Amino acid sequence: MPTAKKYHTQSEAILKAANYCAYQERCHNEVLTKLQEWGIYGEEANQVVLFLIENNYLNEERFAQAFAGGKFRVKKWGRTKIKRELKLRQVSDFCINLALKEIDPNDYTNTLQEVIQKQLEKAQTKHPILAKQKAFQYAMQRGYESDIIQDVLKSLGY
Repeated sequence: MPTAKKYHTQSEAILKAANYCAYQERCHNEVLTKLQEWGIYGEEANQVVLFLIENNYLNEERFAQAFAGGKFRVKKWGRTKIKRELKLRQVSDFCINLALKEIDPNDYTNTLQEVIQKQLEKAQTKHPILAKQKAFQYAMQRGYESDIIQDVLKSLGY
């Protein structure tokens, strides 16, 4: 396995990190991990991160909002799963709460209803209780809250 290339000047590291952040939104933890892969540690890494923050390449609020919105719209994840994944990336609770507020409650319920309906269609069983259990379990795995799942199942006649 090739060894990590050590950037000899801080300007090289800053340029590489700026390009890394410009490609897509990143959290601080991802940037620090990447800097370590490049052989940049300690105070030098902190200086690079500081530059990225000051020049708006790195913004944890923006990252959390983009992450939450994308996972909700594209992968149809629920709030619980999004929150768990952001915590794994060491995003602050403040940023997580801001990001989750961006998800419209009506869109959230409609998306959950869509997820449950697809799962009920897949179940195709003669036992509605079994289909309901499978749909409930699937929605829980997707990160939706149990009380909201129950409400949607009731609205669908289960």
